[in-house]
Amino acid sequence: MPPADISTTRALLRLVRWARPALPRVVAGGSATLVASLIALAVPQVLRGVVNGPLLTDGSRAAVVQASLLVLLLGVLEAVLVWCRRALIATPGTGVERTMRTDLFRHLLDLPVAFHDRWSGGQLLQRSMSDLHTVRRWMVFGLVQLVVSATTVLVGTVLMLVTSPLLGVVYLLGALPVMVLGFRFRMDYKVVARRARDQAGDLATRVEESVHGIRVLKAFGRGDDALDDFVQQADELRGTELDKARAQSRMSFALAWIPETTLAVALGLGVWLAASDRVSVGALVAFFATAAVMTRPVESLGQLLAMTLDARAGTDRFLDVMDTAPALADPERPVPLPPAPAHGTRVELRGVRFAHGAGSREVLRGVDLVLEPGETMALVGLTGSGKTTLLQLVPRLYDVTGGAVLVDGVDVRDVRRHDVRGAVAVAFEDPILFSASVRDNVLMGLPPQEVASMGEDAATEVVRAALEVASAGFVDRLPHGIDTVIGEEGMSLSGGQRQRVALARAIAGRPRVLVLDDPLSALDVATEAHVTEGLRRALATTTTLVVAHRTSTVALADRVAVLEDGRITGVGRHAELLATHPHYRYVLTAEGDDPDGADDGPGGTTTRDVAAAHR
Repeated sequence: MPPADISTTRALLRLVRWARPALPRVVAGGSATLVASLIALAVPQVLRGVVNGPLLTDGSRAAVVQASLLVLLLGVLEAVLVWCRRALIATPGTGVERTMRTDLFRHLLDLPVAFHDRWSGGQLLQRSMSDLHTVRRWMVFGLVQLVVSATTVLVGTVLMLVTSPLLGVVYLLGALPVMVLGFRFRMDYKVVARRARDQAGDLATRVEESVHGIRVLKAFGRGDDALDDFVQQADELRGTELDKARAQSRMSFALAWIPETTLAVALGLGVWLAASDRVSVGALVAFFATAAVMTRPVESLGQLLAMTLDARAGTDRFLDVMDTAPALADPERPVPLPPAPAHGTRVELRGVRFAHGAGSREVLRGVDLVLEPGETMALVGLTGSGKTTLLQLVPRLYDVTGGAVLVDGVDVRDVRRHDVRGAVAVAFEDPILFSASVRDNVLMGLPPQEVASMGEDAATEVVRAALEVASAGFVDRLPHGIDTVIGEEGMSLSGGQRQRVALARAIAGRPRVLVLDDPLSALDVATEAHVTEGLRRALATTTTLVVAHRTSTVALADRVAVLEDGRITGVGRHAELLATHPHYRYVLTAEGDDPDGADDGPGGTTTRDVAAAHR
């Protein structure tokens, strides 16, 4: 995060990294605008010559016509240059915004799960859309106009001093209070601009959470409460925006009232000077014509300064994310995973420790566990014992804080993350599906280059084979089969259907290691047994680690590991642990299953029956 006391100029200069390709055209467009502004300042000097020449003397009519044509020519040239600014800057500006947005999204994908656990989706969405849009508008308009307006005021003031030193000094004296107010405005507006953007992100988070949890809100009749919370946050944002508007209006008022008052004083003084022949009429006309040209740049300075400070706030929020270094990085000298053995992959956890941040209590305190090639191992423990955390260490969604996770003898920290996650597939208890077809969701489990290389028919076969293993025959009954778009997060499907599509996605790529976080919890025992039997046949050489809460799941595993107090306290077959491990029996009872046989499925199917059928 950029330091709070860093200057606005230094903060905005950090955007050069993304703006560099567009700088030539931005500079060209800004130069065109600056020349157009200087041309506008040249017109009063032409008027000065006309007034002091043909109009006050016996000058010819031709001189007046020539001066008029010159003013017309200057006006046309100014208009052409203004058009050039828009033509030169608009396109590269949108390109810069696109690059920044793409880099932000790429960085978000690279950041670890721990980052996304801390940051809300609404804040990230606000940064990727509204904040970057504000930055882009400042780049293509605010920055150019600020430089041009400031230069116009500076050059115009010099011309006014040259035209009439005394009147120029009066104008400068009027600029002093404007400078003081501008400094105060910058300090106040910077704070309120950042607060407004943070509140807008919080409001976006509120909308996102309410939309995702709409079923809960409706089911519990809490829609009015959600609305009250939203209104409160919206009112806070409205109040902050009003604070911004008040600060900007005070500055705009000062930039309009003080210079106009100063010019009124200068007008009275100028008339007296002209009457006493201490300044020519042409000089007086040129002075006030120059002041008229400067009126718009002066009045726009407040708005441009506010736009600059808004861009500063948006830039800071963008860089808050971009400056967050990925905690999980690829090794400088990556080691390739050995080729997959024909008999399966061996996974080993050696003295694994893990804590969620420095000073936090360790969730895992020296886990030692070996999964033999092709073995299916169930992981059992009380709720909150760290089962899910342990599973996420295998594909390196988190890094161990002690010990090591080995895949075929290679530490996963020594392998590129892409390679590790290509070898390890994951299915979660609460699956997330994307707003796409069933086909696209399942094919997400394969490397993109592999999907691109296979034909449509081959891809369809892969999808159908994975769905068959996952017992997801319901897909054929959807309106368009595997091409049915299932909607945001797959909420148009039931919980069990979503789990089976997610499982099909995990197994579509035939992974070496399959990590399952109780992915069949929404299924009845009979369907679970059918799915598990399909996994055994289709992934005979795939090493599988599955978190289990039901005895039916445990009974179908080759071996069971008991996680207790951050350590593995028992490993063996289901029947062996039932007889010898008191904590194992307690866990199965605490999780709601009767280890001696509970009625878990339709038709009175018991866990003992399922275990016997697959023993």
